[in-house]
Amino acid sequence: MKHFTLETDKDGIALVTFDSPGRSMNVLSQDVVGEINEWVETLTNDENIKGAVITSGKDAFCAGANLEELGGEFAGFAARMKDDEQGAKKDMFDAVFRLNSAFRALETCGKPVAAALNGLALGGGFELALACHARFASNDNPKLRLGFPEVMVGLLPGAGGTQRVPRMIGLMNAAPLLLQAKKIKAAEAVSMNLVNAVVPGVELIETAKTWVKENPKAKQPWDADRFRFPGGDPWTASGFPMFAGSSAMVRKESYGNYPAMGNILRCVYEGSQLPMDAALRVETRYFCQLLLDPKTQNMIRTLFISKQAIDKGGARPASQQPGEIKKIGVIGAGFMGAGVAYVSAMAGIEVVLIDRDQEGADKGKALTEKEQAKRVKRKKTTQEKMDAILARITPTTDYGLLKDVDLIVEAVFENSELKASITKMAEDVIPKDAVFGSNTSTIPISDLAKASSRPENFIGIHFFSPVHKMMLVEIIKGKETSDYAISRALDFATRIRKTPIVVEDTRGFYANRCVMRYINEGYNMLSEGVKPALIEQGARMAGMPVGPLSLQDEVAIDLAYKILQQTKSDLGNQYVAGKMDPIVTAMIEKYDRKGRKNEKGFYDYKGREKSLWPELGQFAVNGLLENQPSADEVKDRILYAQAIEAARTMAEGIIADPREADLGSIFGWGFAPFTGGAISFIDMVGMAKFVARADELRKTYGEQFEVPELLRDMAQAGETLYGKFGEAA
Repeated sequence: MKHFTLETDKDGIALVTFDSPGRSMNVLSQDVVGEINEWVETLTNDENIKGAVITSGKDAFCAGANLEELGGEFAGFAARMKDDEQGAKKDMFDAVFRLNSAFRALETCGKPVAAALNGLALGGGFELALACHARFASNDNPKLRLGFPEVMVGLLPGAGGTQRVPRMIGLMNAAPLLLQAKKIKAAEAVSMNLVNAVVPGVELIETAKTWVKENPKAKQPWDADRFRFPGGDPWTASGFPMFAGSSAMVRKESYGNYPAMGNILRCVYEGSQLPMDAALRVETRYFCQLLLDPKTQNMIRTLFISKQAIDKGGARPASQQPGEIKKIGVIGAGFMGAGVAYVSAMAGIEVVLIDRDQEGADKGKALTEKEQAKRVKRKKTTQEKMDAILARITPTTDYGLLKDVDLIVEAVFENSELKASITKMAEDVIPKDAVFGSNTSTIPISDLAKASSRPENFIGIHFFSPVHKMMLVEIIKGKETSDYAISRALDFATRIRKTPIVVEDTRGFYANRCVMRYINEGYNMLSEGVKPALIEQGARMAGMPVGPLSLQDEVAIDLAYKILQQTKSDLGNQYVAGKMDPIVTAMIEKYDRKGRKNEKGFYDYKGREKSLWPELGQFAVNGLLENQPSADEVKDRILYAQAIEAARTMAEGIIADPREADLGSIFGWGFAPFTGGAISFIDMVGMAKFVARADELRKTYGEQFEVPELLRDMAQAGETLYGKFGEAA
């Protein structure tokens, strides 16, 4: 076998070691499933084998299914659907059920089997462990986690997870693991009766073997006579409450946008009333149903396949090789700069943190101390590790300390003159091959690079707030930015474990251009007389994490005001005022409502509680509409305004790769993840249908819904954005 080795000891206990060659992590591919069937057959039929222990030859046990291969398999089945729908569906079911069948054969092989979990076991990897009769986990690996992340990419645990977990820990206790992608540590798994015991790594195999020898007639509880669900069967008074309100709770959380959550409930409800063999077929049927859903296909492509490729530097120019960033300078120790310093120090990078006075620099470093202290308190790190991270940050006012940095991140206020002076001061000191990156939110990089003596090494590195929580970084190319500078910026982004996208220079770049369309549409509806609560709730129903007014509060209304003033100054007579202008101006100049930062914006804040400011109706130019629009109308306005702008950036060549556009939309401003991103959303709707609906919205609400000519041409040609741009990228 290629992926497994099987060694039998003198007691007849087989040690099955999962260790796929050439991979850092074991995953379940079709080849692996074939070999599982092979060694399960050996366990079953070889009389010299009395039982088995399954473990991994890597630091992790198994990360789950190979989603890249799964996506490729689906494409083959999908291509057959038009000509042979029933045959394609049957073959898909058989292909998916193959793993379920293998795990079922393992647990009914007639011999005791234990899993020795030396590291992380997720998705199908966890399901393999659950198909064993006992599980033991190492307490030496801090990265060991158990769980089902499938729902995050639109799938369900499809190899017995929806059936075994409820039978092991009860219906109510299973819900968080299955529906929330919750990952648990080994000790918690023991307390939940999912793992038998936690032991030191050196004792792991021997402990599992001892259990196998002591339990020669082991079988799964659900294969025993008179099995009952822990906490009550689904039709009992104690078991039924799981289903009585679960659909409503899922609807409240997902607004019906994530079919996987509903299918998980159906699997548990229907499967819990059936014998295990029939229940597993029910699970496979619902899994296949999800595979056929365009939402799932988009989520797998964007959130897994595309993200993995881009996170590994997939946007790196072909002429460049990966390098290493060891030391950086961060100029501006405010919230953004402090956040950059924090994530950099966490990644092992030395940081020179500069501010205009020592007090400001020290305050910037204090963010790292505060965040690390929380982690120490929660026992997620140690005081020793915290001290090492803090030691990497040098707060100062001395630009001379930048003499040996690899890269600069300038993170001062959105003021062109200030940024220009800082550029000159830094370039007087930094090495000739160091890259200067500006964290500007909106000012074109080519304009800022005019202050640089080496514009080829000047680039935009745009972080999102808060830096330590937001995953996206925009790498912005100026007119003279070199491939070398792009590559070094990517080295930095990947080192600090961010998802980088490379975009061309324009005001607002990619993410801010699109997110401003989202926020602006909220302003537009507010001005037109749509009730604020409908605006906010409609956005949530569309799949956005927060409404546009709430988002404006989070990023700060006074920041929008400053950007407004800067844009007016830059564009002069070419500036065209929008419906947001009088609202933003009044909120700052008249009411001093800056957003969450001063606890009053579009919302009033009391600690974690917030409520819409009752005076927002004053911004409806002609008063609140007597006939309010439907929620679907609001949802379309919200999604189409953003997607059209994303398409416009592709038409203008601002962003070339639809994968980066989709990742940027989800991780940059939270575009409805269930769609797979703004570009996937357009392709999912269908180009002709999308353009027709956009034209309806433009006729009713304004030019913000005018689609670029590219989309009209593609609609006529029957093209998709991924089909047109994906291959080239």
